[in-house]
Amino acid sequence: MTTYVVLLTGDETAWERLTAEQQASVFAKHEEFARLLASRGHQLTGGQELVPSHTTKKITKAADGAVMVTDGPYTESVEQLGAFYLVESDDLDDLLDICGVLAEPDGAIEVRAAVDHGTGTDSGA
Repeated sequence: MTTYVVLLTGDETAWERLTAEQQASVFAKHEEFARLLASRGHQLTGGQELVPSHTTKKITKAADGAVMVTDGPYTESVEQLGAFYLVESDDLDDLLDICGVLAEPDGAIEVRAAVDHGTGTDSGA
């Protein structure tokens, strides 16, 4: 099986403007996503919603070797990484189809295979 990271990006301010009922509707989509994964043979192995990007800490190293920590966000952008899932799957096409449940007009979903450091390839190769 290949391990995929499903990255959910969007406009944090749009989420903050949603009513409690609208946020509950989004959470229901995540429950449906998990249900579909399980019923279609994919394994959800992890995931988490992330705190807002303004809480980010950026770590860099100067030319003299000094480590610096600065407050975020790391980059200025319209979209921020808001959550991620780890999914093990043998069927990328079906996984992509299921990810459509989470698609929103103000965000994007990125699906990437994780590298298996034992082989130096994606985790399914």
